[in-house]
Amino acid sequence: MVVISRASKLSLPNPSLPSSPPQITSALYEPNSLSLALMHSDSSISLYSSISLFTLSSLPSTPQVLIPSPSYSFTFLLLNHTPNPNPSPRVAFIAVGPHRSEPKLVLRLYVLKRNNFYGKAQVFCKQKGVSFDEKLGVLLDINHGLGLKLVGSVNFFAMYSLSSSKIWVFGVKLMDGDGDDGVRVKLMRCAVIECCKPVWSLSLSFGFMILGEDNGVRVLNLRSLVKGKVKKIKNSSLPNGIIGDYGFDGPTERIACNGYLDEKIDKHSVSVKQRSVKYKQDSDEGGACFLAFRMKEVEGLKSTKMPLMSLKAISIQAVSLKKFLILDSSGNLHMLHLSSPVAGSNIIGHIRQLPHVMNVQKLAVHPDISLRTQTIWITDGYHSVNVMVSSDMDAADNENGRNESEENLTQCSVIEAIFVGEKIQDLVPLAANGLLILGQGNIWLVLS
Repeated sequence: MVVISRASKLSLPNPSLPSSPPQITSALYEPNSLSLALMHSDSSISLYSSISLFTLSSLPSTPQVLIPSPSYSFTFLLLNHTPNPNPSPRVAFIAVGPHRSEPKLVLRLYVLKRNNFYGKAQVFCKQKGVSFDEKLGVLLDINHGLGLKLVGSVNFFAMYSLSSSKIWVFGVKLMDGDGDDGVRVKLMRCAVIECCKPVWSLSLSFGFMILGEDNGVRVLNLRSLVKGKVKKIKNSSLPNGIIGDYGFDGPTERIACNGYLDEKIDKHSVSVKQRSVKYKQDSDEGGACFLAFRMKEVEGLKSTKMPLMSLKAISIQAVSLKKFLILDSSGNLHMLHLSSPVAGSNIIGHIRQLPHVMNVQKLAVHPDISLRTQTIWITDGYHSVNVMVSSDMDAADNENGRNESEENLTQCSVIEAIFVGEKIQDLVPLAANGLLILGQGNIWLVLS
């Protein structure tokens, strides 16, 4: 049985000026710190912390941090470099925009302090083309161009530039506690991927970097990608030595990530330099592999030279440690299943198209790896949202000693339909039972 419900409108702050305020064009929620970031139509960003949307009926009148325009993209990042992962990692917020007078990019990095207020981070970086300005932020010698995208994970974030045809992978390390002048962090450019094909979407989750391309996705091992040439150091206590995502990789070994070390370790290591490793997009380095969409209409064809319609992988959302939901440009959903762990050098996986429910325009997932069922929200961009439940059938089969098979990958079923009074721009997951719906100038709150 499908439950039909309506979303409640969340009151926005009243403008202090008689002119109408900029509209909200995109939003992002970070559940660990209850942080909410809103981008406005003038490309400024409002950042809030400790916002319990489950109890509030309206947003605070003023944001905790207002990042001026222009900003191109933004993301949250979790900082957790200890050998024993902290269940409550520090939260950072990163926004990127152009330099006003030079052909450079500016990264503005804020860290949530112990008092639950965001403060500007004091960033230390030693690489060529990366510098820190006290007033502006981190300056990157990169022409901004068009099509800039940021995605964050744990200890790492990635930035894709369409005009430069490159992806940069950065590592961030928390240096010490809060100070009067902010929180101190180290920043390092770990890897650069030179793209020879368009990248339509980018995901950085659970130790995988996934690139949405034409007719499929490219999966890279993040651990292998950022290692470069590894030098093992005996009896070291590197707080940033564990490479991988929080909650996925255990502290298996201590390694130097391209010389990204503590200063005292640098003095005793040999030929350790802070440098980034370069890769080609279509290379198999870093444990990369390309997985194509499997379309029913092309199965069984003898000729492999027949031209196929190009389907772009425009959105990638993590569902669990090894499962990712992919939306293509025709509104179809696909489930990507990765069979090998991140620690391995070779990635093995396959993609299965899910039954067609609607012509999907937006999707959202709030993954909780402790659960076998995940809530998935999808919309056709009009006035309705379908709530689906994804059952992790392969996890149950593995516990019973059965082999993984395509037929047992995923079962998805629609359990609820939500209606709002305006067209839907975006879906922002809050938790397994909470969702923000971004409409045409309004925000709608759904709690179940």
